[in-house]
Amino acid sequence: MFRLSFAGLVLTLALTGCAQHEEQQKWAMDYIGPKVMQPLQFTDMASSSGQLESSKDFSGKVVLLYFGYTHCPDVCPTTMAHLARAEQLLGPLAKDVQVIFVTVDPKRDTPKVLDAYVHAFMSSAIGLSGTVAQTRTLAGRYHVSYSYGKPDAHGNYVVNHSAAIYVFGPHGKGRLIGTELTPPEGIAHDVRQLLVDAHKSWWQKLV
Repeated sequence: MFRLSFAGLVLTLALTGCAQHEEQQKWAMDYIGPKVMQPLQFTDMASSSGQLESSKDFSGKVVLLYFGYTHCPDVCPTTMAHLARAEQLLGPLAKDVQVIFVTVDPKRDTPKVLDAYVHAFMSSAIGLSGTVAQTRTLAGRYHVSYSYGKPDAHGNYVVNHSAAIYVFGPHGKGRLIGTELTPPEGIAHDVRQLLVDAHKSWWQKLV
């Protein structure tokens, strides 16, 4: 009797998991899914802490990837503030989340500048910069565009860039895309849902 009941429980859980497809769940951000969105992938990019980072270093975490620059006057700080608030709302679950800020202006965003910028919003965030080729490759992977404005008399310039939050599940697969308009509550809701779904999937494999 126990074996039959246990088998029935496992089957029920599996069927439930199949029925509740991610596409059918309610998301605050836009669900893209791994069939359309490329998985998280980069190697040996310099972090603001001075270490080289690769995507595999964040395996097991929900990653929120954002492309911007520290001199950005509006969209970047707004987005980072929302991500920081979302992290607070997640509470203990935040330990399984990683925010990564990739600069598209490595000329001005030195590791020291980048480190100060991301940590002004949250201590757990990581800033990444790469060579021209690395930045172009990573940005192109997610269809991120950016261009540099003409410098003024003081050498200051604006960088026009795509503004989107790319969200990857614990296994690095692409899941969601948000913007600076996505409220922190919505970001926290979606990330929490991804973490809960990942935990359910792990438990089902265990039993």
